[in-house]
Amino acid sequence: MKLKLNIDDMTGEFFEDTRLLGIVAPIKDYQFCWQLNNRLRFDFRINNGIEIQLTKKQRHYFFAVYEYQEMGTAQSHFLYNNQFDGEYLLPEFKHLDFLWLLKGDIVQDEKISQLIECIRTISGVQLVMELVHEKIRNKGHLIF
Repeated sequence: MKLKLNIDDMTGEFFEDTRLLGIVAPIKDYQFCWQLNNRLRFDFRINNGIEIQLTKKQRHYFFAVYEYQEMGTAQSHFLYNNQFDGEYLLPEFKHLDFLWLLKGDIVQDEKISQLIECIRTISGVQLVMELVHEKIRNKGHLIF
């Protein structure tokens, strides 16, 4: 008997009640997190346990993931590096440097708008936009 993992079901569950932002900011991930932590009073920290590893053309690529858990809520924030050594976590969004996933609580439009505005004020940030889940072809790459 063969068991088949249903990636569509996993992806659907993982992305339930999530919002995803794409950010163009050609700066180092740790510098960007430092600025976010200072500006937004967040506490993003690298989480090596959920680092995304992809293998393409017999090479291994490692995409850092930073995590911040909001106190007193179920809301978690995950900041993914979209690029590693010339490869992309989401190749359909090569122009993006970072992907910011909000997960765990329903996030109201107003909160997303405020977050986008705050991120835009950070030095080095050129673009912040919300990504529509249906437009993401490689959603499975974001699952840890």
